[in-house]
Amino acid sequence: MGNFFTSLFSSSKNEDSAEGKAKNDQKNFDILKYDGIRAQKIGQVAYAIKCFTEALNIQEDFETMNYLVSAYSMANQTEKALETLNRMIEIEPDHVQTLLTRVSVLFMLDKDAEVIADCLRVIELEESNHLAWFLMAKAKRTTGDQLGAIADLTKAIALKDDFTDAYLLRAEVLLALKQGKEALPDIEKAISLAPEEETTYLVRGKIHESLGNLDAAADDYQQALDLNPFNEDACILKGTLLITKELLDEAIAFFDEAIEIRPDFAKAYAERGRAKNLKGDKEGAFEDLKKSIELNPEGEEAKKFEGQHANFENKTYMPF
Repeated sequence: MGNFFTSLFSSSKNEDSAEGKAKNDQKNFDILKYDGIRAQKIGQVAYAIKCFTEALNIQEDFETMNYLVSAYSMANQTEKALETLNRMIEIEPDHVQTLLTRVSVLFMLDKDAEVIADCLRVIELEESNHLAWFLMAKAKRTTGDQLGAIADLTKAIALKDDFTDAYLLRAEVLLALKQGKEALPDIEKAISLAPEEETTYLVRGKIHESLGNLDAAADDYQQALDLNPFNEDACILKGTLLITKELLDEAIAFFDEAIEIRPDFAKAYAERGRAKNLKGDKEGAFEDLKKSIELNPEGEEAKKFEGQHANFENKTYMPF
């Protein structure tokens, strides 16, 4: 591929006139741009990035920059994607789609304050842009402004009354504020709009559990598992609910099955260990907890043992 670039640029050495150079530059730009597009389509992302970068060295083209952002994102080069987006917005500061693309990249970089600023800019340009209100709500939730998030989500829903993700997120925010009764209508609406979306049942299950409706919660967690048997959150939520209801044998059997399906499920070992501990099986609890930490040495269970390693090995300390 290096020979390609060498021959491409050396072909212009006999073009002495300004007009000839301009024509040759345009030809080279087009070759590089469309080679990059083809390379990106077949998954040769590194080569696509090289083509787009070389093309932009010849000509600063907004569309090519957009392709480069996409290629950088595919290659997990998020900072470089952001640099390119920043330049695009310098060129076209009122380009709504570019601002929203930068919002997505800023989320990946945990730059939520900058997300809010970009969303506000989009809203200045298009107040009816429901997506900008929704994304701003996501950022406000992350930064701790829960009431601001609810207000923004309410605006997003007013603009698009079938906005499933907005109903779902508002339900999650209300649940976090311990307003389960207020959250329930939102999650019911989300389920009516997307009955095959497993996340909606998980959230409704959590709401029911917060309100003490444990049987309804169990049904929702099972519904999520019926939709996706590999949903780890649903598995843990259902199993821990069985423990809460003191159905310890059922909980252990449930986690036995989960571990059989996925032998590296660290959290399932930990929760099975908790159920065994409550049944008085200290040895079994210790072995499960030990296995959980082996599988996930940086996980929640491992952190509970900081400073307690000797006691753990002597089986005198288990954080249940």
